[in-house]
Amino acid sequence: MNRLLRFTIISLAALILVFGLGSCTKKSTTDWAALKLIEVKDYQGQSLSSVSDFVENSIKGPQYIDINSYRLTVDGLVSNQLSLTYNNVLKNYSDEQRLVRLNCVEGWSVTILWEGIPLKELIQQAKPSADAVTVIFHCVDGFTTSEPLTYLTDNDIIMAYKINGVVLPPERGYPFMLVAQDKWGYKWAKWITEIEFSNDPNYQGYWESRGYNNNGDLDKSFSAP
Repeated sequence: MNRLLRFTIISLAALILVFGLGSCTKKSTTDWAALKLIEVKDYQGQSLSSVSDFVENSIKGPQYIDINSYRLTVDGLVSNQLSLTYNNVLKNYSDEQRLVRLNCVEGWSVTILWEGIPLKELIQQAKPSADAVTVIFHCVDGFTTSEPLTYLTDNDIIMAYKINGVVLPPERGYPFMLVAQDKWGYKWAKWITEIEFSNDPNYQGYWESRGYNNNGDLDKSFSAP
């Protein structure tokens, strides 16, 4: 059984239970009580936070994407620009799980089992130019953030589409969320629509241009020096 088919079978019940039949409309809301019944509670002996434990602090509130018209664009300083449907991503790239803690500058944190694609595979297909040093993540609500290209490849960073064993709810970044491990939460892009390769090592995203440290490392202050 290929991975896309397996993903579809396992996730179908979760999609119906959590999102309902109108999951791609702006009126959609997640049934958190139902989700708690089906999400994974622990992983390899580690207790997990609930998908409902996050604090909503996105710049324009939860976004509800029409998956039928959705495209993930990969562009900028690449020799092979990509325009991928949701199913293209699920079908053509590997699947990996990571237990990663998200730490918010507001003082809360969650320990979550993330599942998604390794970005290094997408990077290899896009073939960035030699002067591409920065990867900018653009989101449907206008939010942006960036990471050094070497950070994504050296740490095998993933772009998640499942959380605690269920499909990302709209409130958590459906269809794709960047799992920026060892980075503060403002570096975790949600509702990703474009991945742009740039030669600007000093690019500042939404929060970085408002005084947050551009590297976003957990072992450093999130305030800009």
